[in-house]
Amino acid sequence: MMKIIFNIYIFLLKFKSLKKIIFLIIFLLSNILISQNEKKELFVKYTDNKIVIDGILNEIDWSLTKGINDFYEYRPNYNNNPKNPATIKILNDDKFLYIGIKIMVNENDLRAGSLKRDFDATVSDFIALVFDTFNDATNAFVVGSNHLAIQRDLLLFNGGVPVGQSYDMTWDIKWTSKSFIEKDYYTTEWKIPLSSFRFREGETKWRFGSYQRDSKNTAWNMWHKVPEDQDFSDMAFLGNMYFEKPLKKSKSKKSFIPYINGISSYDFENQNKFNDFEFGGDAKFVIDNSLTLDLTVNPDFSQVEVDDQITNLTRFEVSLPEKRQFFIENSDLFSGFGDRGDSNPFFSRRIGIAKDLDGNSIQNKIIAGLRLSGKINNDFRIGLINMLTEEDVENHIASNNNTVLALQHKVFNRSNISFLFINRESIKDYDFESSNNSFNRVVGVDYNLASSDSKWQGKYYFHKSITPNLNDDDISAGFRTNYNSRKINFKVGALYIGDNFNSDLGYIKRKSIYKIDPRISYTFWAENKKILNHQLEIAPFVTWMSNLNNQLSDYFIFTKWDVEFKSGVNFNISLRNQYTYLFDEFDPTGINNGNSLPANSSYHYNNYEIEFNNYFTSSKFKYRLEQNFGEFYNGNKISSQISLGYRFEPIFTGSIELNYDKVSLPELYNSANIFLIAPKIEFTFSKDIYWSSLIQYSNQTENLSFNSRIQWRFAPLSDLFLVYNDNYYTENRYNSIFIPRVKNRSINLKLTYWLDI
Repeated sequence: MMKIIFNIYIFLLKFKSLKKIIFLIIFLLSNILISQNEKKELFVKYTDNKIVIDGILNEIDWSLTKGINDFYEYRPNYNNNPKNPATIKILNDDKFLYIGIKIMVNENDLRAGSLKRDFDATVSDFIALVFDTFNDATNAFVVGSNHLAIQRDLLLFNGGVPVGQSYDMTWDIKWTSKSFIEKDYYTTEWKIPLSSFRFREGETKWRFGSYQRDSKNTAWNMWHKVPEDQDFSDMAFLGNMYFEKPLKKSKSKKSFIPYINGISSYDFENQNKFNDFEFGGDAKFVIDNSLTLDLTVNPDFSQVEVDDQITNLTRFEVSLPEKRQFFIENSDLFSGFGDRGDSNPFFSRRIGIAKDLDGNSIQNKIIAGLRLSGKINNDFRIGLINMLTEEDVENHIASNNNTVLALQHKVFNRSNISFLFINRESIKDYDFESSNNSFNRVVGVDYNLASSDSKWQGKYYFHKSITPNLNDDDISAGFRTNYNSRKINFKVGALYIGDNFNSDLGYIKRKSIYKIDPRISYTFWAENKKILNHQLEIAPFVTWMSNLNNQLSDYFIFTKWDVEFKSGVNFNISLRNQYTYLFDEFDPTGINNGNSLPANSSYHYNNYEIEFNNYFTSSKFKYRLEQNFGEFYNGNKISSQISLGYRFEPIFTGSIELNYDKVSLPELYNSANIFLIAPKIEFTFSKDIYWSSLIQYSNQTENLSFNSRIQWRFAPLSDLFLVYNDNYYTENRYNSIFIPRVKNRSINLKLTYWLDI
């Protein structure tokens, strides 16, 4: 880069009148580039001595080790000195990393929102360390703890951006943490097996970073220097961590996680009682420090948290998040293809969940499966999933082999190009299944752009499906390019989905469309004590139907003003100018026995939204208030969403979600008052025993459900679960009497044990 700048400079010097100006510009630019390449450094001392993990840094090695303490405040007052400064020291031997941390803070100011592992980061004091073991600025391991030595570990992918969407909290490892609290400071010690990480044998350098949460002051403190306008989780700005001795190859880990599960359920509608005892489990094998092979036999997900009910007033299927750990781990390799909102070729919830003859979602048992994921070398990653599901002849569900292969190759500094192959294929011929449904395949290529300074990001993809007797118009393609600077952010994107593009294991919102979605925003950085910044955003979205002579289907112009306060409170107001053309009949209320809006009709409507929340504060009382009102198709709609929560640290957290939609259409069509109520409580009695309960009632789905779960972590990563579920029909048609009628009831007792060999 410097050579290029120098050559440009020599060329432009020929224009003598510009000489002084050009010299100044080149000088400033050079200094900027040099400053961007400056990396902070941390040195790891090798030790042969025993380190006792008791939270007290009294071993001689700690006093002989140079640490780091040059943290700065990232939010809310950028580049200020932290009010609670931290010092970090790291040692290692051939098997473990030893980390010693001291944080200067009054013990009365320390807060812990929960005693549960992987606690909420916004409401607890803690410190976390980021290890980019392959120095690729793309994937990293994150470990952290608070003053009570409660652990928090996760995986970062996609370079850590965007914040909140590029991490995996299901990654858990066996490591030790102890803390010691004094009046004006606390110390903590960690012992982490090197086998928990993936790295190359003989490595002497990792990229490294650290961030710290100061809840009382609603502050985030950083060690590595991240620009104010970039996400704090962005891995582009990590520093360097040097080992005194090259790292030796870790012992290949083998882990077995068997389970036993006793279940008792009763179907009140069909008067069927079901009692069963099941067993199965997983196995993990670490291959060459960089690849992991996971095997599963008869997996059971009965302990997984239930899905959150939602009110759906749209014409499209809702994409619910994956909560099953087997599919979440290394999910960036498999689920990052295409466009998540409109054309996601692999949606893991399609495996193990199917539709019965009435269109209801039911469990489709998984017989066995495997997942291979990790690094082949510094630039090449591989991901392979193969799952075999059981047939359900009664509901016309075939036994399928489901395969996903993903290959990712790093290009340039942080970008990558990925290849995708998906195959869903019936294992035999079924009378109820036509030949057109015997298999479905998707092949594709994605290019993910990420500049070294994270200002430029993007995605460019081309996918083709292969389905029996369908040969034309079977592609999905699109692109997205983002530019982000301190003040200006713009995005331009477009996609096409063909009429015959099918992905049985994907989420395709709709087909036969062209869509463009440009977006631009301007951020005003406020220079006062209360406001951090405020932002104006404009985003038009336009969709055409390709199979109907490119007829206009939808558009909306979204205008938003957003204010972020230094306290963590957020306020925004938005306006949507919207157009919708209905090609088919549609009832936005979800009532099946009423009159729908007619096909081949168009609607222009405007609505307004105001939102106020304090989600990013350290307050014990959390809230989100959202009010939407305005036109809706040929009528009007008023929507209110209220989220309230309170915690008694660190034992209890209670919350409630209240959604209300009043849809008022002309008398010929359906109008409705739609409610969704979801209270939840959670007790963390200790670091090992948790109890949570969730009640959900929706009159749109006519369902009332109870879910209660007790978890006892009796050994590292080993749990006993007791799960109770209750479901009711409410037989409520919005204006009628609330009459619950029990649908089904179940209770599970599940034991899992993590065994390392």
